[in-house]
Amino acid sequence: MKKRMLGKSGLEVAPLAYGGNVFGWTIDEKTSFQLLDAFTDAGFNLIDTADSYSNWVPGNKGGESETIIGNWVKSRGNRENVVIATKVGSELSSERKGLNKAHILKSVDESLQRLKTDYIDLYQSHFDDESTPIEETLEAYSQVVQSGKVRAIGASNFSVDRLKQSLEISRQHHFPIYQTLQPDYNLYTRQEFEAEMEQLCLQEEIGVINYFALASGFLTGKYRSEADLSKSQRGGGIKKYLNERGFNILTALDEVAARHNANPAQVSLAWLMARPSITAPIASATSLNQLEDLTKAAQLTITQLDIDLLDKASSY
Repeated sequence: MKKRMLGKSGLEVAPLAYGGNVFGWTIDEKTSFQLLDAFTDAGFNLIDTADSYSNWVPGNKGGESETIIGNWVKSRGNRENVVIATKVGSELSSERKGLNKAHILKSVDESLQRLKTDYIDLYQSHFDDESTPIEETLEAYSQVVQSGKVRAIGASNFSVDRLKQSLEISRQHHFPIYQTLQPDYNLYTRQEFEAEMEQLCLQEEIGVINYFALASGFLTGKYRSEADLSKSQRGGGIKKYLNERGFNILTALDEVAARHNANPAQVSLAWLMARPSITAPIASATSLNQLEDLTKAAQLTITQLDIDLLDKASSY
């Protein structure tokens, strides 16, 4: 499988990332191991997580996902074969949040310990922190990169203006530069990323690893009416897609899927992979069948005719 460069980081990844938010939430360690084995056996290597995953689950405190990934890497002895991306900055407690230097320096060591590794391939700012000077954040990243704890840095959920400012400050002070961006982007949610951010990423050669690649499952075609919302724990968040534009997108996905003997999820991911700005969409699976479905998207080559149809159906 042809690998793609994550920005200018020197890190090469297959064109689909595994979203680790499900580890320790909707799947236990044993199932997580099976799925990670299948993912890497299929030729993929980018695993995305965060220090806060999955602190929203009753009884969890955060770090569960990183711990499962670390246990898997240690048991398989395959650290050099995977690219591990994690994040800092999400609220862990009232005292532990944001992108201040003390929090980053403490958090990186905690993530390394849970991941059972000496280095993190991609360390990302989970959310922008306007209460901390950008210089302070980037100086902390400079320290962890120089120490060898982190290979490259990325941003997640940043506005275009704040990302531009960060790039300028990195250049002025010779700090590490954000090599990746993690936005909410998919066939339904297009406008915010495409308005200005996409052009900036192309211009600056910033790799894009977008989350909600399947719009919380809506783009799988599994949810076509309000009666379908009870099909999963995430069903409640899908109601907003059940409108004329959403149904037009599903109709176009069905048409393209039929043409290629594929399914809507595979076509949705293939549309993202075909976009020049996108390096690797992030998607999660909780079963081997789901995972096999997702990984097949990397073998699906959609035509310009398909892309035009999908673009028209999802126009905003």
